[in-house]
Amino acid sequence: MSAAILSRRGFISASLLAGGGLLFDLAVPMAQAADGTPVILNAFIRILPDNRVIIGAKNAEVGQGAKTMLPMMIAEELDVDWAQVSVEQTHADAAIFGGQSAGGSRTTPREWIPTRQAGAAARAMLVAAAAAQWGVGAETLTTGSGKVTDTKSGKSVPYAALAAAAAKLPAPDPATLTLKDPANFRIIGQSVVGVDTPAIVAGKPLFGIDFKLPGMLYAVLETCPAFGGTFTSANLDAVKALPGIAHVLPIKGDGTAESGYDGVAILSTSWWSANKARETLKVEWDTSAVSGFSTENYATQAVARAKAKADTDITRTGDVDAAFASAAKVVRADYSYPFLAHATLEPQNCTALFTDGAIEIWAPTQNPENGRGLVAKALNLPPEKIRINFSRIGGGFGRRLMNDYMVQVAKIAAQLPGVPVKLLFSREDDMRRDFYRPAGWHGFRAALDKGGRLTAFHDHFVTFGKDGKALRGGDLPAHELPAGLIDHVLLEQSFLPTNMPTGWLRAPGSNALGFVTQAFLDEVAQAAGKDLPGLMLDLFAEPRVLPRGTNQPPFVTARAKGVIEKVVAMANWSGRKALPKGRGLGFAFYYSHMGYFAEVLDVEIADGVPKVKTVWVAGDVGSQIINPINALHQVQGSVIEGLGQALAGQAITQVAGAVEQGNFDTHPLQRIPDTPAINVEFVKTDYPPTGLGEPALPPVIPALVNAIHAATGKRIRSLPVTAEMLNA
Repeated sequence: MSAAILSRRGFISASLLAGGGLLFDLAVPMAQAADGTPVILNAFIRILPDNRVIIGAKNAEVGQGAKTMLPMMIAEELDVDWAQVSVEQTHADAAIFGGQSAGGSRTTPREWIPTRQAGAAARAMLVAAAAAQWGVGAETLTTGSGKVTDTKSGKSVPYAALAAAAAKLPAPDPATLTLKDPANFRIIGQSVVGVDTPAIVAGKPLFGIDFKLPGMLYAVLETCPAFGGTFTSANLDAVKALPGIAHVLPIKGDGTAESGYDGVAILSTSWWSANKARETLKVEWDTSAVSGFSTENYATQAVARAKAKADTDITRTGDVDAAFASAAKVVRADYSYPFLAHATLEPQNCTALFTDGAIEIWAPTQNPENGRGLVAKALNLPPEKIRINFSRIGGGFGRRLMNDYMVQVAKIAAQLPGVPVKLLFSREDDMRRDFYRPAGWHGFRAALDKGGRLTAFHDHFVTFGKDGKALRGGDLPAHELPAGLIDHVLLEQSFLPTNMPTGWLRAPGSNALGFVTQAFLDEVAQAAGKDLPGLMLDLFAEPRVLPRGTNQPPFVTARAKGVIEKVVAMANWSGRKALPKGRGLGFAFYYSHMGYFAEVLDVEIADGVPKVKTVWVAGDVGSQIINPINALHQVQGSVIEGLGQALAGQAITQVAGAVEQGNFDTHPLQRIPDTPAINVEFVKTDYPPTGLGEPALPPVIPALVNAIHAATGKRIRSLPVTAEMLNA
């Protein structure tokens, strides 16, 4: 945390609860916004008369473990036993709780200091209350297991008995707090089972799809199959006449995917009957402006754009043309990948109740304040008239950063004041109304000198954009490796038009760029007479600290070297040449979302089909693994998801402006029998801890295709991997 932020005094207030409990409303500066306004984190700590502690978890739980991790950090610094703690989910309100988005693996780095300060501040107030009560110096007192102890006399008192006195004391400045030495952690660093896990195992209703209110109506929403098509007419009266149908409502969109396109909502007392009524619904759509978009056309256009001058330079350093002209060897290859859906197991859903000019929403959202803004605009409501309650999320992967479902249910509920409305997507709705990871095409060149040293690198990246800018998920970072490591680099980009809504998929950008760059560099390494770990270690040989942009930590080559050296040792990389025919090891390294990850895959080709036998993962996310069991699961889940994207047959295709896939039979997920052993080790370094939701995914796909090459000699340059590619 910067000195500028620490110099701003936070505030901590305390008040008594009915029954004698103590409520700490802890707000400490977390980060500084662009306009200089401090962003505030609020954590609520309730100490009950029996000395139990209830801690509020402010971020949405998407399966990433935040609902357990954040209270763990507060409990650690508060100095209570985890067995004393109960966790409650807060509602969404940036004015009270500060930023509550869940995405980009940002929760850990963003909250590491402020959340611990919240616990430490409450502990300091309790110690001060005990010191005043006993007439001793606070420095003579210790804490532990929810009580304060006088080291001289040996007497102790539980926190609950100090509640009234602590509530009257002035709050400490967070900048004056001393946080625990990690050597003294008793909760942080221990494996803690997720606080929701028992309820999930028991099948209790936690998720948005489970939520119910008395008198609730279920809604389904029919929209144009071709994104952006507009409503012309429909047989609304015929549908409303069907048994059980309560309402049939046209919904006017604003022409954007975020706020919702035109649609027709059908409401009933059961979701089944509402969805069944869609079979009778006949809608005329105007698709004249959007029917020309298709996967086939994109591919044709991409080939033409790749041969033409790029639309924009992202990075241009040195003299790239001269470096290629003087190269001893030039390596060229074209790579591509498709649109992908998020395919969350829980389809999109949201519940809303509009009453007296205000709306209450129950939403499985990763980005609640974005949703609040969209709803406020759609209903012309002041933001304070919108209350958003979190529900547990059954898979997000970035899809629930977009809040179209929240706007859609709000528009429906606003037409039915006093009636709770639950909008639920069918699986087909969910697959065909996504914000897709954009497809991309890369034309690579690399220059090698006589010694096999990489001297120049060029990537012409063709993807989707508008007004000279990439659509969401299609950015090419200016610092994409090997930029910054060699003198001559040209990264450039060209754009195609599309009507497809795009968005961030787990490890945004990196999930695709990791594949193409590390697979191509494996080709470069082979041309240089090296292996890919050797090439990467050569690039990282000189200790460097490379800037990564505003509010991003720099890239440290020593950390990259550390995970590469670790994983090649874990996988016995040097023994790869002894593997039998049809089996190979593949390696990849990638840095994303502040995490350094290197991975090796052992792949066997049996009957023309690749079978991943083992995966080794080495990761560096800083000095502390907060919850080891959850960290392991995050890495394993990332690997499994990446393998699914490459091997299960995932691709979204489009005809006449509409998505063809509609369920898991045509956009399949990775299955348990196809999941290999995944071995994970963390390389701890003296850097602040960072997140784990994203960075383990990008290396797995290039390591896979590099292993396939090692086993077969065939290069896989497009996804998904098919049997035809291996048998050609």
